[in-house]
Amino acid sequence: MKKIFLGLILLASMTTFGQSIKFGLKGGLNFGSTGDLTTVINITDNQIINGDDQVGFHIGAFTKLKFAGIFVQPELVYTRLNTEFENSGSKADYNFSKLDIPVLLGFELIGPLNVKLGPAFQVVLNNELDGITGIDVQDPENTFTIGYQVGAGIALGKLGIDLRYEGSFQDNDALSDNIQSGTGFIVDSRPSQFILSLSYELGGKGVSK
Repeated sequence: MKKIFLGLILLASMTTFGQSIKFGLKGGLNFGSTGDLTTVINITDNQIINGDDQVGFHIGAFTKLKFAGIFVQPELVYTRLNTEFENSGSKADYNFSKLDIPVLLGFELIGPLNVKLGPAFQVVLNNELDGITGIDVQDPENTFTIGYQVGAGIALGKLGIDLRYEGSFQDNDALSDNIQSGTGFIVDSRPSQFILSLSYELGGKGVSK
């Protein structure tokens, strides 16, 4: 966590040398899922259940530091992601919320079009499984992970429309609370999703775009 905050402080200090700094709010929808659910039966007989993509949402704030057609965009975003698991007619919903801190490097292309990519630091806030009576899921192995985001956007004045893909670099399993008995399940909590956002610039300073 200290490395994240030091990185954000460094980015803020770069504004002295930039052409402009903008800040604003953003929100939108996500479409995707976490990884598979693996049932564990006597440790030896496992069954993998694929998760179905569901719609979630996100809301947050951003800062954009512009340098002659290149920009750095750190964000702070609350994300809610849902995954549905179905097996033999039974369904369970895995609800997963996290705080995302993407730090993206962007390039302005033709007209209002831009592309961006970079690391996304993730802090797990909550995870729960609905639909399985009497069994709950523990916190993921890592509450802090690093993933990535890549996508493209369109700037229309103060409004922006953005479409990204988010993935993960590392495993992050969450175990059911009965796993020690030799039965239970493991949920791969790594997100894999498309993110559609609408943003609005509230203000800033420096050279106008």
